[in-house]
Amino acid sequence: MKSKLMALCIATSMLFTGCSAAKTPPQPSSPVETKVEEPAPIAVTTPEVKEADGVITTDELKTNLGKDGWVVVDTRLNDSYNGWQLDGEERSGHIKGAVDFSANWLKQEVENKEEILAKALETKGILPEKNIVLYDANGKDASLVAEYLKEKGYKNLFTYDVKEWAKDSTLSMEAYPNYKLIVPAKAVKQILDGETPATFENANVKMVEASWGESKESYDKGHIPNAFHIDTDSFEPPPAWMLDTDEHLAGWALTNGFTANDTVIVSSEYQMAAYRLAVVLEYIGVKDVRVLNGGNGAWLNAGYQLETEKHLPVASTDFGASIPANKSKIVSIPELKERLEKPEQYCLVDNRGWDEYIGENSGYSYHDKKGRIPGAVYGYSGTGGSSDLNYYRNIDNTMRNANEIVSLWKESKIDTTKGLMFMCGSGWRAAEVLYYANTLGMDNVSLYSDGWIGWSNDAANPTVTGEPAK
Repeated sequence: MKSKLMALCIATSMLFTGCSAAKTPPQPSSPVETKVEEPAPIAVTTPEVKEADGVITTDELKTNLGKDGWVVVDTRLNDSYNGWQLDGEERSGHIKGAVDFSANWLKQEVENKEEILAKALETKGILPEKNIVLYDANGKDASLVAEYLKEKGYKNLFTYDVKEWAKDSTLSMEAYPNYKLIVPAKAVKQILDGETPATFENANVKMVEASWGESKESYDKGHIPNAFHIDTDSFEPPPAWMLDTDEHLAGWALTNGFTANDTVIVSSEYQMAAYRLAVVLEYIGVKDVRVLNGGNGAWLNAGYQLETEKHLPVASTDFGASIPANKSKIVSIPELKERLEKPEQYCLVDNRGWDEYIGENSGYSYHDKKGRIPGAVYGYSGTGGSSDLNYYRNIDNTMRNANEIVSLWKESKIDTTKGLMFMCGSGWRAAEVLYYANTLGMDNVSLYSDGWIGWSNDAANPTVTGEPAK
C-alpha cells in the first residue's frame, strides 16, 4: 500500500549575529561529521594524573573540571543528561561542562555503528590522550563505557558516582529549561503503574500513538500500553497532507477526546509522526503535551514490552477553550510572507536536506517542484532523505545535546535571538526540531507548517535554486 511514509522514504537525501543564508557546504556523509563548536580538544602529551584504582573523588573532580586535558562524560541515559532524575539523584541534570556519551548507545544495532560512535567520541573531545572521567548514578553505565574505551586503547579512565556531586548544592549542575517535554520510558512506565513521576501534576495522562495510515500499518503491530491510535491523515488529510482547517480540528479534537486541560504523551514507531501530532495538540490548546524521547525504540531499550490490545479514545463534548488557543505556534503562508519582510526580527530555518535546499531534488516522490523559499536559511535535517533527522538525534534516536544542535545553527549563521520559524517539506521534520528548541528553553519559535510543498504549490510564490551566495 502506497503511503505518505513510504513516499517520504523514497526521497533521495538528512546567540548569534546575522541570519543571511551564507553558503553552506554539502552535508557530510554522517551527521556526526558535522563540525560542532564545543571546547576544542587539547592534546596532552603527559597527562597530570596519578595511576589509581580508576575511581576519582569529588574533590579531585572539582580540581580538574574544566582543565586542559580533562573531559567529563555523562554515561547515563540522555534523559538524565537533559534533566530527569531516574536513579536517585538529589538534583536533576548533568555536571556543568560535561559531555554526553550514553552507555545505551553501545547497545544499539544500527548500520555503521562503530563509525558513528567513533565520530561521536571525536566530536565530543573524548580522546585517548585525555584524562576521562565517566560518571553514572547506577554503578553500571560508566563501567560499560569504560570497558568499551579500553578496547579502543584508552588508558586514563576514571569513574565517578554523580549522586555524590548532586548531594552538594554548591556544585554546579544544569538541566534544560523544558526537559519535561521529552519523556523517558521509565517515567511513562511509572505512570502506567499508577505512580506520579516528578513534573507530572495531572494524574489523568492520555497515551497516544501517532502514525500515518490505518492502525494495521503500525499500531496493531505493537504500541505503548494503554495508547490509542491517531492516524496523521485525520488532521492533515490527503492528497495535500496539509494541516486541516481550525474548524475541522475543533471537531477532530472532540472526536478523539482531547481537552485543553489534558496531559498527553505521544509515542510512535516513527518519531516525526509523534512530534507532528504534539505540535498540533499544542496549537489547538492542549496545555501539557509531551513526547516519548527516542520513540517506541526507547521503550524496548528499557526492557519493557509493547502491547497489541486496541484502545479507543473516549469522545468529549467540550474542549474547554477556543481552537486554536495557541495560534502563534503555527505560522500561515500570509504570516510567513509578512515576517520575511522583517529579517531583523525573524529567521526562516529550512530543515530539509542540502540537496532539497539547493533544488537538486524535491525530497518527495509525490511532489516535483524543487528549490527553496527566498530568505530561508539552511538548518540541517538528515542524510537519509525526507524521513531522516539524524543531525538532531543520537544513535539511539534520542535528542542530541544542546551544544551540538546550537552549533549547527551557528554554522549556518542562524540568529537565535530572533523569532525562528522552522520549516521542512510538509512540517514533520521541522515539528521535531521545534520541539527540541522548546526543550532547550527557546520560546520565540514557531512552525511554518505547510513547508516547501505548501509554498511551491502556488506558482505565484517566488522560489530560488542553487547554492546561496557568500
